Amino acid sequence: MTNDDKIQKLLATLPHEPGVYKFFDRNEKIIYVGKAKDLKNRVSSYFNETAKSHIKTYKLAKAVANIEYILVQNEYDAFLLENSLIKKNKPRYNIQLKDDKSYPYIAINKERFPRIISTRRYNPKQATYYGPYARVKAINSLLDLIRKLYYIRTCNLNLSPDNIANKKFKVCLEYHIGNCLGPCEGLQSVEDYEQNIKEAENILKRDIKTAKRFFQEKMQEHARLLEFEKAAKVKIKLEQLEAFEEKSQVANPNIKNLEVITVISDEEESFINYLQLKNGAIVNTLNYSIKKKLDETDEDVFLHALLDIKEKVLSTNKEVITNLAIDINFGEVTIYQPKIGDKKKIIDLSLKNLKQYKIDLYNQSREAKQQVAMIELQKSFNLKHLPDHIECFDNSNIQGSSPVASMVCFKDGLPSKKDYRHFNIKTVLGPDDFGYMKEIVERRYSRLIKENKDLPKLIVIDGGKGQLNAACDALKALNIYGKIPIVGIAKREEEIFFPGDKDSKLLDKRSAALKLLQHLRNEAHRFAITFHRQKRSSTFTKSSLLDVPGIGEKTLKRLFQEFKTLKGIEAATDEELAKILGKTQIQSLRELFKSKKGK
Repeated sequence: MTNDDKIQKLLATLPHEPGVYKFFDRNEKIIYVGKAKDLKNRVSSYFNETAKSHIKTYKLAKAVANIEYILVQNEYDAFLLENSLIKKNKPRYNIQLKDDKSYPYIAINKERFPRIISTRRYNPKQATYYGPYARVKAINSLLDLIRKLYYIRTCNLNLSPDNIANKKFKVCLEYHIGNCLGPCEGLQSVEDYEQNIKEAENILKRDIKTAKRFFQEKMQEHARLLEFEKAAKVKIKLEQLEAFEEKSQVANPNIKNLEVITVISDEEESFINYLQLKNGAIVNTLNYSIKKKLDETDEDVFLHALLDIKEKVLSTNKEVITNLAIDINFGEVTIYQPKIGDKKKIIDLSLKNLKQYKIDLYNQSREAKQQVAMIELQKSFNLKHLPDHIECFDNSNIQGSSPVASMVCFKDGLPSKKDYRHFNIKTVLGPDDFGYMKEIVERRYSRLIKENKDLPKLIVIDGGKGQLNAACDALKALNIYGKIPIVGIAKREEEIFFPGDKDSKLLDKRSAALKLLQHLRNEAHRFAITFHRQKRSSTFTKSSLLDVPGIGEKTLKRLFQEFKTLKGIEAATDEELAKILGKTQIQSLRELFKSKKGK
């Protein structure tokens, strides 16, 4: 398999969810980290035709040998996790966020008459911090909101008791325009000022209910005083607060340093996810699976994983959280299962990634099985090429009524539904299965030849020698007979027929090759039957009502105008139908619907 094929398979497994992706080169070194609202769409964009026109993107895409990703809850979390991973790994293709610049926080300084400011420095001894935030604009908007609602000083004066008592400062413009109550001149008490800080903290803590109550009381007060313009301004502030982004799950200064290990299992395997957090940010991730031993519990798997991972990452963290109810003394390491709060959200994030990892493993296993099936098929049929592109044909009709056909396409051993095709029979009159097969095969490949598209590596015909010979005649008419391997498969004994051979061939009923052929045949049959039923239903809607004596085109049009659909006509009462039809017509119509159900 070429590197391009490997990348395309990886792209096919990516989910349509927000997350952070990592590109690795052939030496397994991270060369790029990015974020995305939709992982599948964003990562795929690096490898499409449009990307080739950008030199830097093209060079990056050519250097990628592997792709990994981490799921998050929203785009905001993706911003923060991307920043953390870029600063740790310093990938050579990342040109932004490569320095040590951190995302900003909002801080309430630990001082007399504390200020509320934005900062990129984090020192819990000097202030109480909220955030971090992905956008400076969001912080400025929030600080502006707080300063308009509450009396918080913006100066950096040292408001010690001595300085205030000695009249060292004078009030500034903020006091005169009503944004500050003048604590610098002793015009506001420490207690009153700290009450303003507590009110502001409700917003920073995302205590929306308390903040809403405050805003609503303000609006009611303004409305009572007929100050409708002021009430409208407060309403806008309330809407700004509600729109403010939710608290991050991937970067949270309240969590500090810890490790997360989650485990889920099925009957045969256990799946483990590991997250390492430093200063509240995810800096390390790992997914892997192990075969379960006899009578091994999830607790056993967790403890083995804990020892193994701590040795690999050389971790000295004393706190480990998990999704399991672990009851064990593990020395200095504290192990527990959080039930609520930020740490429970981290567990949920870990489990989300773990479940997606399990899905990816299943898909990889499925692809491996299909690869085995294609190799078996190649050997059994002596094919020159691996049959990674197979097309299978079937037709469906009842005594020549509404004849249709289908073609299903499998690529890499799996259904490629975007390449499925339906066919209405156009040139063959009456019941003629062989004629139908010749027509649709000829139509299919004449079109592919005309459009210069790839022909399949193997053609499978649902039927015996007759249908196979008809398909061969179509290939001969197009001068491609012998260029594409073709076989027929009969339903009863699963016999395989080859052109020109008198005897059929039987494959081992347990073989992956036969199961692949059966999957193809069954899918083609299902697709044809579904189309046939749709066509019969459509035909009945358009023409069968005209068989009722007294119902012509005009009456039929009135029926559908009144009752909209065939089901609507069938469900209508005799009184409702009597507005358009006579008694005899209504009786005949009821008999027609009754006969339809009996089929």
